[in-house]
Amino acid sequence: MLARVERGAKSDIALLEALRGLDSRDAALATQIVYGVLRRRAQLDWLIGRASARPLDKLDPAVLRALRLGAFQLRFLERVPGHAAVNDSVELVKQAGLRSAAGFVNAVLRRLPQLPARWPDEALEYSMPAWLLEKWKRTLGEDDARRAALAALEEPAPGVRDGRRMDEGAQSVVPWLDLRPGELFLDVCAAPGNKTLQAMSAGVRAVACDTSWTRLRGLLAPCPRVQADAARGLPFRPVFDKILVDAPCTGTGTLGRNPEIRWRVTQEEIARQSQRQEAILREAMRCLKPGGRLVYSTCSLEPEENEHVVGRAAGGRVKRMALRVPGRDRGDGFFAAVIE
Repeated sequence: MLARVERGAKSDIALLEALRGLDSRDAALATQIVYGVLRRRAQLDWLIGRASARPLDKLDPAVLRALRLGAFQLRFLERVPGHAAVNDSVELVKQAGLRSAAGFVNAVLRRLPQLPARWPDEALEYSMPAWLLEKWKRTLGEDDARRAALAALEEPAPGVRDGRRMDEGAQSVVPWLDLRPGELFLDVCAAPGNKTLQAMSAGVRAVACDTSWTRLRGLLAPCPRVQADAARGLPFRPVFDKILVDAPCTGTGTLGRNPEIRWRVTQEEIARQSQRQEAILREAMRCLKPGGRLVYSTCSLEPEENEHVVGRAAGGRVKRMALRVPGRDRGDGFFAAVIE
């Protein structure tokens, strides 16, 4: 599962697929280990680096994965006996065809230092990239930045990480549309359809749109579906009473469920998403009929993807904005803006 995430898979999707058929206790342990290794990667690498004579960036990826797995179990899981954690990591490198590294892995894990009374810096304390933590301090304020970083170290609420129940933060977006029975409603970036279903419970006539036909085929909501890339154009006239643009984003508000995002996101990716989001929002606004209401939302904490996008695209038509911050507010981080 960790190897799949390193190759670009989302952790929650990789887990959901890999855990099918496993005993519930084994599945729970595997989930705890995978999320723990991803969440505390910086801390684990710091510990391993103090026990290894070789630089971590020179190690084979399979060796480093085995070391991280062992180190997490040794220092953050009391339920796994130390000898079992070491032996399993040694066996993993052997199974990967790296028998010559078995002794090295055994030695490093047996020399692994204890957790420090205090981590050397805040980036290690929260196991976050230093640049992202500093950015959050500037944009969220120091207190909220620390709350969000601490929340990202905690395990997700049961039932949220598997994608089958909407997070509390995600559920807070649709009510901002003030949906009424009979209204024509467009969900622009609809898949997998949780928010479309939530909207349909208000009695609206829904249309679901997404770039991927594969994702649309599995849509949870029973409504008409249209495949279209909103950033390039939507095949609609301005006829919709209400529109939801739950835009693709970096997902920095969901680090509790997708901890690998912190190691993937870059300033360049934030800027790229911002440009795409603005194009989507402008096209969606064109489909809103006079007097209609549109809600733009993301699960990002970055102002470049939130306030800056709606400010450029909608200006004075923005009636209300809010940001949910993990650790301060329940659930994932979410931004929403009402445009009329």
